[in-house]
Amino acid sequence: SKLQFLYFIDINSNSMGDLVTVKGGCHCKSVRWSAQIPSQATVWDCNCSICLMKNNKHIIVPDSLFTILSGSDKLKCYKFNTMKAQHLFCNICGVQSFYKPRSNPDGVGINPVCIDTDCLHTLSLSYSKFDGQNWEKHIKTSTITKLSKL
Repeated sequence: SKLQFLYFIDINSNSMGDLVTVKGGCHCKSVRWSAQIPSQATVWDCNCSICLMKNNKHIIVPDSLFTILSGSDKLKCYKFNTMKAQHLFCNICGVQSFYKPRSNPDGVGINPVCIDTDCLHTLSLSYSKFDGQNWEKHIKTSTITKLSKL
């Protein structure tokens, strides 16, 4: 079946709102996780060098709303530049289903395409741009840092 996402822009929403529990993970299913995310979540589309190259999009949630269910021993970490973001990927299939973003060290960035398809019907996703090529300037005006706070 074809996956459908509902996209709309709501860059001023910082509220967690109604939370839904979703599960997801990597392609080979070695890494599995569960998260509580807002039913109307913002997907951040970043244009920094690594997000652009990987076509990485992410939903930010607080650490306390994210749980690794299995496969933590299969995770490898890649860091570069400031060494703050932890780009975690499965050492078997190579998929990054989540990571620890520089913008939200107290949160997790979930890749929405790694959410199990049977959970997608509970979500209404909007997209918001993050100018990662001008990170220091953009972080000062972005609402992204509020998303890992309860």
